[in-house]
Amino acid sequence: MVEFAEARDWGPYHTPKNLAVALSVEAAELVEIFQWLTPEQSAAVMEDDGTAHRVRDEVADVLAYLLQFCAVVGVDPLAALSDKIDRNESRFPRR
Repeated sequence: MVEFAEARDWGPYHTPKNLAVALSVEAAELVEIFQWLTPEQSAAVMEDDGTAHRVRDEVADVLAYLLQFCAVVGVDPLAALSDKIDRNESRFPRR
């Protein structure tokens, strides 16, 4: 994603604030797909080709902005996830 953005001179626009806002917008677009679905409909969303395509597109957009945000602010996303899982293991012990 960094290469893609650099090749298009998007650096000046890819501030942490702008990327966080864009990430939020893309996440909202993913939520919009599920907004009025019943739990049963939402569980079957990938069975419809058109809706599945929209879900994959929005997931890709969310991931792209998250990875670009991490690159700009210097966060290793896999290390951050691992650290968070470790903290959650302590907060929410197994039953």
